[in-house]
Amino acid sequence: MPVGHYENFPVASRLVPARLRPAVVAIYRFARAADDLADEGDAPPEVRLAALAAFDRALTAIGNGETPGTPPFPALAAAIRDHGLPMAPLHDLVSAFTQDVTVLRYESYADVLDYCRRSANPVGRLVLALYGADTPANLRASDAICTGLQLTNFWQDIALDWRKGRVYLPREDLDRFGVPTAQIAEQRVDDRWRALVAFEVARTRALLHSGRPLVRTLPWRLGLELSAVIAGGTRILDRIAAVRGDVFAHRPVLRTWDWCTVAYHALVPSRTAA
Repeated sequence: MPVGHYENFPVASRLVPARLRPAVVAIYRFARAADDLADEGDAPPEVRLAALAAFDRALTAIGNGETPGTPPFPALAAAIRDHGLPMAPLHDLVSAFTQDVTVLRYESYADVLDYCRRSANPVGRLVLALYGADTPANLRASDAICTGLQLTNFWQDIALDWRKGRVYLPREDLDRFGVPTAQIAEQRVDDRWRALVAFEVARTRALLHSGRPLVRTLPWRLGLELSAVIAGGTRILDRIAAVRGDVFAHRPVLRTWDWCTVAYHALVPSRTAA
């Protein structure tokens, strides 16, 4: 599907069965619209929060059997009705985007994981529900992958997030490696910074790897799609490692050759998992 934003990871590709694509697109457009309310434009925080609260009320209305008439809700309501999708993950997404307006720093890794639980994991849970594959084991593996992808985005976008006033690097990790927050503003890459980013990359890579068994439990096309997503995230981490954490001068972006590599590793997942 065409989207108006840069994406490192595929969305609603041809690997998704045709009968499910409208629902995947509806979920993505809802999430994208809500995220934009938190991030895009120059609206003051109180306006953003009011708009997100309206999104949450629309979700409640859908849960009560109503169909709000304003996009993206008609298509989302149809997807929920047609596929029996759970409402909690959608409310979690709005909660996370609301937090983006009000929380700019994270004290601990646990705090960041809690944010990822609501900002990233719901998407995987909704997709598993679409496929009728939302078993407890599959949900745990999906959560690991989605959190890993969210963290990967955080580490590649450290400079961009700083310009928005946000720091997702946990304070406890900055302190552990002796990196002051001001160093992000200075874009200063020294041995301590490299050690910090290498630590975050390794921890994130382990999360993606821990979720990989999910690929083998899903229908072939969804498994291949998921394998490509994991390979894409892993490739971004490789890029960050290759520039030794200097995401200020070298923001990782996947180019044609990278996508060829991603496709190869999606088809030969044992190499990606190595």
